[in-house]
Amino acid sequence: MKVVALVGPSGTGKSHHAFTVARKYNTDLIIDDGLLIQGARVIAGFSAKRESTKLKAVRRAIFSDPAHCREVKNKIREIDPDSILVLGTSREMISRITAALELPEPEEVVTITSVATPAEIFKARQIRRQQGKHVIPAPTLEIKRYFSGYLLDPLKIFARKGKSIIPVEEKSVVRPTFSYMGRYTISDTAITSIIAYEAARVEGIVKAGRIDIESRFDGIIVHMDVFIEYGKPIREVLREVQERVVKQLEYMTALNVISINVTASKIIVKKETLMQKNI
Repeated sequence: MKVVALVGPSGTGKSHHAFTVARKYNTDLIIDDGLLIQGARVIAGFSAKRESTKLKAVRRAIFSDPAHCREVKNKIREIDPDSILVLGTSREMISRITAALELPEPEEVVTITSVATPAEIFKARQIRRQQGKHVIPAPTLEIKRYFSGYLLDPLKIFARKGKSIIPVEEKSVVRPTFSYMGRYTISDTAITSIIAYEAARVEGIVKAGRIDIESRFDGIIVHMDVFIEYGKPIREVLREVQERVVKQLEYMTALNVISINVTASKIIVKKETLMQKNI
């Protein structure tokens, strides 16, 4: 197996240029900050950017945790790639990662200064320092479950082909918990309030009843009861509640909604309906 290393200080844009280096050296897999990435998919690992402190993040990135290391190592053996790209802040860090994962020492070492201009490196450092943002070389849709509740933004790269502009790759921008910008938390009360409000906006829903939130590592599961107006098509109304709540809740909170289970617990006959029947 051929190992290629991409080396550069923290915040200089290694993850941003990872796909470019991977294409140039035709590497099958990328190891970046504790994640094992194949193409546009995260296939194993745990992101160091989810850790609460910088020290924990470093330990995660060099695979100090036995279970984490074993998972990634087994996945690499299963795939048996011809080549792999490893990202690190120094050659020493690269050596620690390859030793932990039982990989060969790098045949090629690429420095960030050889793939990024001084202006690009300066801008990357400025964004990291001022905004606490990190790039992950995988699409936002792919890593969403790994960063439920985190501030995520898609980063799409386009290229001109003739007269057309086409997307060539997508990455993600995340602000980790160890960022000095401060912590970002959402109370269960706020979440249930959003759910109840959005459900009530669906035509045919009188109001939301009981709402239970089940929190998991990769997101939340919502169980809720609703009161439906008599005469409305129950299945269609419940489906619309699901779609609306998921869309708005994910947009407003950045939480990954694994599933939402909606139960019509009551059928409500409105006064207007009774009056019309009496007439």
